[in-house]
Amino acid sequence: MLEKIKIGRDALFDYLRRENLLIYPKKRYTRTTFSKHWLRKYPNLLKTTLIKRKEQVFVSDITYVKTKTNVCYLSLVTDAYSRKIMGYELSENMNAENVVKALKMAVRNRTTRSALIHHSDRGLQYCSEIYQKMLGENNIQPSMTDGYDCYQNALAERINGILKQEFLIYKCKNIQDLKQMVKESIYIYNNKRPHLSLKMKTPEMMHKKSGKSKSSGLVFN
Repeated sequence: MLEKIKIGRDALFDYLRRENLLIYPKKRYTRTTFSKHWLRKYPNLLKTTLIKRKEQVFVSDITYVKTKTNVCYLSLVTDAYSRKIMGYELSENMNAENVVKALKMAVRNRTTRSALIHHSDRGLQYCSEIYQKMLGENNIQPSMTDGYDCYQNALAERINGILKQEFLIYKCKNIQDLKQMVKESIYIYNNKRPHLSLKMKTPEMMHKKSGKSKSSGLVFN
């Protein structure tokens, strides 16, 4: 038979703290999207786009990764069809000049010159003159979410989650160490990690496939 134990609130919390049983509230997340600005925004083209081939749609996003000394920002550009990370840049700030470096890498890594849509949120970096100029110079059509709605850029958010939960799980000493970890993690993600959504192929294997696949067609609503 269980006995009732009387204990005060403070004594209870002291006990839970000693036994590491307290649940602490999560710290406030680091904001990476600033969409309330005067720069031009673009309509969401993915609402009516059926993705049937590689390099038809690139999705972009920025996520934060902490080191032992500060917060760094990882900009990613991913092919929506193959899930391959085409370009990335790790920096100590979210300046458009750094974010556009990920786009430049993605453009260099292209293997086709077919029509291409670039989809992102309405963040200041993606609406900036330098970023839009880079898109225009490469005949890439901009597409953006309707306001701040992460579900309209779900694939990019999912890639962020995979990298941070499966690969970037250790806190590096500094940005130099983190850059090496990011480089190795993206290589493994692209070349070694199979995806259920790709029928257990890796993004690199999927990207090398030529032609169109009706079964892989995706439409974003």
